[in-house]
Amino acid sequence: MNTKNKTAVSWSPPFCPNPKCFYHNGPNDQWPVKLIGYFRRHNPPHRVQRFLCKACQRSFSTQTFSQSYWQKLPDLDAKIIMKTVGGMANRQIARDLKVAPETINRHIARLGRHCFLFHQEQMKSAPPVKVVVVDGFETFELSQYHPIHHHVAVEKETDFFVYFTDSELRRKGRMTAPQKRRRKELELLLGRPDPKAIEYDMMELLEVTLGDQQTAIVHSDDHPAYRRSINRLDISIDHRITPGSKHRDSRNSLWAVNLLDLLIRHSNANHKRETIAWSKRRQSSAERLAILLVWRNYMKGRREKKRGSPTPAMARGMMERPIVIPELLEKRLFRSKFELPPRWAEYYNRTVRTRGIELERHHELKHAY
Repeated sequence: MNTKNKTAVSWSPPFCPNPKCFYHNGPNDQWPVKLIGYFRRHNPPHRVQRFLCKACQRSFSTQTFSQSYWQKLPDLDAKIIMKTVGGMANRQIARDLKVAPETINRHIARLGRHCFLFHQEQMKSAPPVKVVVVDGFETFELSQYHPIHHHVAVEKETDFFVYFTDSELRRKGRMTAPQKRRRKELELLLGRPDPKAIEYDMMELLEVTLGDQQTAIVHSDDHPAYRRSINRLDISIDHRITPGSKHRDSRNSLWAVNLLDLLIRHSNANHKRETIAWSKRRQSSAERLAILLVWRNYMKGRREKKRGSPTPAMARGMMERPIVIPELLEKRLFRSKFELPPRWAEYYNRTVRTRGIELERHHELKHAY
């Protein structure tokens, strides 16, 4: 990313980065800000201008508004994005870029937070979603004794990936006697997932996806929890059910979400059917899925074999062309400027718990993000 223009004399900060300052969200035409020198650093831009907000006495620099703020390896994010959606696991990416695996973990978490905010920024002025296809795909965290269900919502006519949530599940299916005993031991020690989790989380998915609309059309399979979720909503919904046993080709009414499921399985190493790269926390699974959401909606064409195929965002009229990685990472997005849906706020703060892990790192940075 070219950041040399940020050191130009004509550049001025758009707002105070202090969320508690009046000039963070207030009018900036009379903002009392002044230059207070500069500092030098090893990475470009080598000379970084510093400022002082005279209203709150917070000092900051041009780097405060850069996506690479507080990063020792500022060029790493651009290299990680396509590897993350290209089927590579975190340790494979670390070996390829010759950095520590924990470095990749931190960068992917940060990219996930950036993608949550980027998508939310695009949705501010986006047209409402009137015909949506919903479904879920099962994966697991930590071990196969901790399955989870990711719920996804896709606009039927454009393949636009709107929103996602997740639910904890109880391990089911065929198990040996030792496996059943182990499941019982874990449930006694860690507790049992809420049996109505899918119902509640699907309801939130639909509430966020449909927004303030009074009527909508929702396509889904015959999962009984989906019907109960829709009945709980205050929206008049035309619920069209397609049996899950029906052949899943392009003539299937659920094709938009089935295609997304295929892309997720194909593009994310942690969701492949047979893998040793599964997510150790569903929090991390959500962060990777947020990166895939932005790639799918704004960077990748709808049709793999058709050159120049428009992206889902272009099909919705939200953009005129696909974005490229430097545009995605052009600026820092401030959490205080966005109102995230409840589940995504939990993802951003890294407060989603994984049973079986006692100490989980939350996102509590004060000046970085």
